[in-house]
Amino acid sequence: QVQLVESGGGLVQTGGSLRLSCAASGRTFTPYPMGWFRQAPGKEREFVAASTRSSGTNYYADSVRGRFTISRDSAKNAVYLQLMSLKPEDTAVYYCAAKGTSETRSAYFLQSAQYDYWGQGTQVTVSS
Repeated sequence: QVQLVESGGGLVQTGGSLRLSCAASGRTFTPYPMGWFRQAPGKEREFVAASTRSSGTNYYADSVRGRFTISRDSAKNAVYLQLMSLKPEDTAVYYCAAKGTSETRSAYFLQSAQYDYWGQGTQVTVSS
């Protein structure tokens, strides 16, 4: 059974930092895309960042580019999201996602429907 388990969320002040972790089990995702999405109260889930494969290209939403960094650890079958210079508008539940097959179309990495597996989410709250 495939599981994605996020951790690292919490309450932080504006300008602060957090590091989210997502540990995958049940299969390896080393060759495949993994990403992060977030959902704020009353809003739709939105793309945050994606890693196309362990040593490939990364994608970021415009709203987080330059502040967030996605990275992966192949040995641990894990993906991370470093959040810096946090703003109140970054407050949301952050979800880890993984795709079970290869993908080369860049637009697809940004679409939640393209991912096959999801974690349960971790809350990030940024106070002003």
